[in-house]
Amino acid sequence: MNKIRVLLAEDHTLVRAGFRALLEKMDEVAVIGEVSDGREAVRVSKELKPDVVLMDIAMSGMNGLEATSRMCQECPNAKVIMLTMYTNEEYLKEALRAGASGYLLKDADRSELELALKAVCRGETYLTSAMAKFTLDVYCRQGAAAAGPLGKLTGRQREILQLIAEGSSTKQIAHRLDLSVKTVETHRAQLMERLDIHDIPGLVRLAVRTGLVGTDK
Repeated sequence: MNKIRVLLAEDHTLVRAGFRALLEKMDEVAVIGEVSDGREAVRVSKELKPDVVLMDIAMSGMNGLEATSRMCQECPNAKVIMLTMYTNEEYLKEALRAGASGYLLKDADRSELELALKAVCRGETYLTSAMAKFTLDVYCRQGAAAAGPLGKLTGRQREILQLIAEGSSTKQIAHRLDLSVKTVETHRAQLMERLDIHDIPGLVRLAVRTGLVGTDK
């Protein structure tokens, strides 16, 4: 029987080690790699072609939500299970919108982790029991409204919003994304217009509320 090939994407070393220890106790699972940020998760997934990516929802640089969105386009065969401590509806909504197949709390035990892995490999959507009341059907019925505020932005705009919320200057963002300062300023102006938020503190609050950045893990 083929083992479930898993890639771990988590920027806290001890948390990542804990999940690896749980996974290695499962006879049907093989951990094929570890990464510490979203951009690396996408790159390594294209190389290693995992069956499942366990993706931290809050990572610096490129968070798990944006990485999941890109992975669904570039690595469509990889199923993504979001790892998080967040139990509110907004985070779940954004995870499903990004294309995640599962939503699992970081305090899950071995049996639930194994259950989630098997479920997504069967093509099912797995939601941790704490979030069961927010079913996928609800978001399907909501249609466009389910996308939330981040649904108004392009992938590049979401990436720039995250970096702004993390405290990066315009020049730092331009250097990191290999863009001109003027291009970054244009994206910033456009995302502010689309969100109807015209100050940095307001952008930071939105980024925290929607899971682009986190105050804790």
